[in-house]
Amino acid sequence: MLERIHLAVVQEVEKQGSLTAAANVLCVTQSALSHSMKKLEQQLGTDIWLREGRNLRLTQAGEYLLAVANRVLPQLNQAEERLRQFAQGERGALRIGMECHPCYQWLLKVASPYLAAWPDVDVDVKQKFQFGGIGALFGYEIDLLVTPDPLYKPGLKFVPVFDYEQVLVVAGGHKLAKEEYVKPQQLTNEILITYPVATDRLDIYNQFLMPAGVTPKRHKTIETTDIMLQMVAQRARRGSLAALAGGGIRRQA
Repeated sequence: MLERIHLAVVQEVEKQGSLTAAANVLCVTQSALSHSMKKLEQQLGTDIWLREGRNLRLTQAGEYLLAVANRVLPQLNQAEERLRQFAQGERGALRIGMECHPCYQWLLKVASPYLAAWPDVDVDVKQKFQFGGIGALFGYEIDLLVTPDPLYKPGLKFVPVFDYEQVLVVAGGHKLAKEEYVKPQQLTNEILITYPVATDRLDIYNQFLMPAGVTPKRHKTIETTDIMLQMVAQRARRGSLAALAGGGIRRQA
């Protein structure tokens, strides 16, 4: 019954002083404006204006409607502008799921210029490395997922961000340090440190060790790359220790 145009008409008539001037501002004909307001008065069962010669005077109902227009119209205008900003990506929150341990530093470098370009957008990074990232995407818990494990399903789009390679890190004095390349069997008696990811998602296992039927002497997990490397260096004299570093990502767009 009561529409936005009715509020705009009441507000503009008060500002402009006449239906004709208000019609010009609102880009409608005077007859269309008059018909619309007359129909509203009939629906409401009360007059909005009283005519005094060529002038219009708001009734008590009209005064109330003007107060509503002055309060509501700016809010609607602001809401439309905010929704436009959401639609254009100028405002809102970007929720990123992170399943790639070594990619966090890369993300920091990418996020900095993004935040500078879009100051009204918040970025939230969820570092649940073993969570169901794909499920979170389908559940709208996150907007994009940084993962080394592409899963091609309808409704998902994977965009390669950069290439990567598996890197085996050993202490400088380790017997494998001078090897040009390493074979799976050479890790049989080694302690292997990886990120805390299920072994079936680790390339060192499913693409290197398991096809050869090899398992390391011991498997440890550490979340931070820097600590992992320090452990490799410090444990050099107390036993063989190898650490896997490396990782790759795909971005869900």
